[in-house]
Amino acid sequence: MTSANLRRAVPAGELDGPAVEQSGGLWRIRSLQAARQILRARGQTTQAGFTAERIPKGAFRHHPILISDGDLHDEQRRKVGRFFAPDVVAERYTATMEAAADRLLAEAAAAGRFRLDELALHFTVEVTAEAVGLTHAPTPAMAQRLVSFFRQPPLDITRPDLGRTPSQWMQAAVNGLVPIVRFYFADVRPAVRARRRSPSTDVISHLIAEGYSNADILVECVTYGTAGMVTTREFIAMACWHLLQNQPLAERYLVAGQAERLAILHEIIRLEPVVGHLYRRTQSDLEIHDGDDSWTIPAGALVDLCVRQANADPAVVGEDPLDLCPGRPLPQGVNPTGLSFGDGSHRCPGQPLAILESDALLTRLLRLRPRLVSEPELGWDNLIEGYWLRNVELEIDRTA
Repeated sequence: MTSANLRRAVPAGELDGPAVEQSGGLWRIRSLQAARQILRARGQTTQAGFTAERIPKGAFRHHPILISDGDLHDEQRRKVGRFFAPDVVAERYTATMEAAADRLLAEAAAAGRFRLDELALHFTVEVTAEAVGLTHAPTPAMAQRLVSFFRQPPLDITRPDLGRTPSQWMQAAVNGLVPIVRFYFADVRPAVRARRRSPSTDVISHLIAEGYSNADILVECVTYGTAGMVTTREFIAMACWHLLQNQPLAERYLVAGQAERLAILHEIIRLEPVVGHLYRRTQSDLEIHDGDDSWTIPAGALVDLCVRQANADPAVVGEDPLDLCPGRPLPQGVNPTGLSFGDGSHRCPGQPLAILESDALLTRLLRLRPRLVSEPELGWDNLIEGYWLRNVELEIDRTA
């Protein structure tokens, strides 16, 4: 009997095995058990993804949270985590999520036909901006400034030069710096000035209290902006695509309580992680295990944690790993989203916000009984090692 395969985001040529593979100084890890060991190996690995190793250590007074490690990172996570704890997210931002979803969907329903990828971008920007404190510019304009940051030439993080030619590096500098400068003057600087005068319960106010410079705050805002807004946009579009083409699951989602709805979303993002690869650099020899097999990764190696393959590891997630089975039994300690939000010290603190805001929008959207006009366009972004969905065109019957 052939197992179901509902996964849609599959890059051409990406292999499903073996569980651990070495090629020169690069190790690819496709075992969920081994990947979790690496992500939890405190002091033995450092962040190597998101071009972290290209950013000079002394460039900032406070090293950005995404690429810091060790005690510094732990302290940063502990302090900022209070803004994204599940109870805090539910209490502070539920009203914002619901109001934004209701308003945007009312406009979409009135139009009759709309692009979900655009609506989801404006929705996630509005919600996350509230948590971060970026509330001094119109949402659509800020969304476009954030999106423009991703218009980068391709890169290959496994190569010392990232696989770029000199002209591509020049293009990357222009395409990256110009949007960041615009983002700073239009969004970050006005927010910082306002929070210095009147602090609030948001991330920017916290960073000011911690003594962050404007440059430090800018980098953190770019991090939260891209991670909290842009990637959640892709997940909302992907989750909707699955639900609209899986009628029984969509009907289950519509009648379910919140706990069951969140379990469905957890399973969809396990199957379709937005970020497909996480990278670490070993700082000492590291022994890993997968079942009865073991390997020693030497110090200085680049480790590619293949999230898609790890999330479909049958030894951990069970039978039919490429099917959608919300609430599937998992070993103790394994997150139902797999490694979609990372693990260990660099686990994404924004998971509760991303899932709850996705639920707020999708619940209201499905009640309108939208129809998918055509198959979305699926593509890939090398910078975050993730997929994107565009032209997710939906139609709502205004006479129903």
